Amino acid sequence: MAILLHIETSTTNCSVSISNKSKVVALVEQNDAGYSHAENLHLFIIEALKTAGLKTSDLDAISVSKGPGSYTGLRIGVSTVKGICFALDKPLIAVDTLEVLARQYQLENEDTSYIVPLIDARRMEVYSAVYNSRYNQLRATEAEIIDSNSFAAYLDHAKVYFIGDGAAKCKGVIEHQNAIFQEKVHYPSANEMAVIAAEKYKVGDFENLAYFEPFYLKDFVGVKAKP
Repeated sequence: MAILLHIETSTTNCSVSISNKSKVVALVEQNDAGYSHAENLHLFIIEALKTAGLKTSDLDAISVSKGPGSYTGLRIGVSTVKGICFALDKPLIAVDTLEVLARQYQLENEDTSYIVPLIDARRMEVYSAVYNSRYNQLRATEAEIIDSNSFAAYLDHAKVYFIGDGAAKCKGVIEHQNAIFQEKVHYPSANEMAVIAAEKYKVGDFENLAYFEPFYLKDFVGVKAKP
């Protein structure tokens, strides 16, 4: 039995869950365009523990969504998890953010189709990867500028399901008949982290607490506040 705490802060969705044997027993999240993660994250952790009827000492490990995504959001999530792991002497598990997003879409009997999770990275750029129906990653994570030929190598062979807040900017550019865009905007959630983290816990796939850093993919670019 493994009781795990999961934290996802890579986008505007601040999300916390607790799982037991990979089954989610508590989920607290809020999507806030103002990125209120710093104010809410610790409160969400307390609420999730209360909902699950657990104490921090009951946790076996803590997992964090490692990126790519918002620089500030990732820093908040990772620094929080590292602090908890250090205080409780618990292992840290890192989960790929794009896989977390991809797992929100389930393909039934479509082994030849693809899932492309997309996180908005400003202007016409997105963070993306390509997965099959079993959530095996087929193409490395990239920061790329979308044009009419994006993902053509996959679209020419099978249906491609685009998911995430970066999908909207692709819809008007990618017009291939095999391109399928989700009407609802999906964001990475701690709900989908449970299965991935449980497998990593089972095989002891832990991070070095002292040296682990988020997967930013791009350098931080500051934006000046409007006067």
